[in-house]
Amino acid sequence: MYRLALILASIIAFCSCTKTSETVSNYFNYPDTLEAAGVKLIPIKTPKGTFNVWTKRFGNNPKIKILLLHGGPAMTHEYMECFETFFQREGFEFYEYDQLGSYYSDQPTDTTLWKTERFVEEVEQVRKAIGADQSNFYIIGNSWGGILGMEYALKYQKNMKALLVSNMVASAPEYGKYADEILAKQMDPKVLAEIRTIEAKKDFANPRYMELLIPNFYHEHICRLANWPDALNRSFKHGNNAIYTQMQGPSEFGISGLLANWDIKNRLKEISIPTLMIGAKYDTMDPKAMEEQSKMVQHGEYLYCPNGSHLAMWDDQKTYMNGVISFIKKVDQGK
Repeated sequence: MYRLALILASIIAFCSCTKTSETVSNYFNYPDTLEAAGVKLIPIKTPKGTFNVWTKRFGNNPKIKILLLHGGPAMTHEYMECFETFFQREGFEFYEYDQLGSYYSDQPTDTTLWKTERFVEEVEQVRKAIGADQSNFYIIGNSWGGILGMEYALKYQKNMKALLVSNMVASAPEYGKYADEILAKQMDPKVLAEIRTIEAKKDFANPRYMELLIPNFYHEHICRLANWPDALNRSFKHGNNAIYTQMQGPSEFGISGLLANWDIKNRLKEISIPTLMIGAKYDTMDPKAMEEQSKMVQHGEYLYCPNGSHLAMWDDQKTYMNGVISFIKKVDQGK
């Protein structure tokens, strides 16, 4: 009996190891490449040549493939690393991704590349490279990534399962109006007057500008945590300021760059895939506008983060992540 028990134990151990080995070997299934912890450079064709963008894959789930679109423009995937714990726990397959021009991807200097339409085509090429399609492809776009996500859906929603727009309204002029008429009035009048003086002189390189914005605006409306997470600090450190300034303008206090007149609010009705709009009480985006957008798309839901700001994924994390995960599961289950 003892010998028989040993034989059975060996068989069980062998089967268990075989199963584990198969799971691990398939976890990163990029063929004919070196193992690199899920990191892959994807070649992107543009009107100005072919460049590489950085991606990192987590998980192996053919039913749920999520692409994270960071903000900026030209910030990095780093501040979205907070999804790693939550999504891996759920068994989702997801991809961190630095858009072209961002720190971990190629950074060409041709300014004609920084157009929303070109970024949309870039996302489509990334989708194909990760093997996602209408049966499993989810996009989560935060801030500028929300602009990119909405624009991508308007052109390529046939290739998507669902869209999640995190903290981004569908109208840049309305965003600017909210900053000027609502958020600015919440600031100390003396501080606001000094900020306006610097802006009027276009003296954005003046260190005093950020000295005023960081405590009085960024810590109130971008991320309200007393100590910013390391991932967020790294993302700010690695941001491509040239692209950011060209497209967004010199600060988050409204849009003054190429995106200043961007507005697709009247086109939201064209989005027919399940869509989650995420707003937060202290956001730079009007949470009421985010709720309104959830009713403009054909199949929308709204997630409100009562303690969150522009990066509610950090400062109202439990509400944010629970809501996002719940939505993804409902879509996956056909609900």
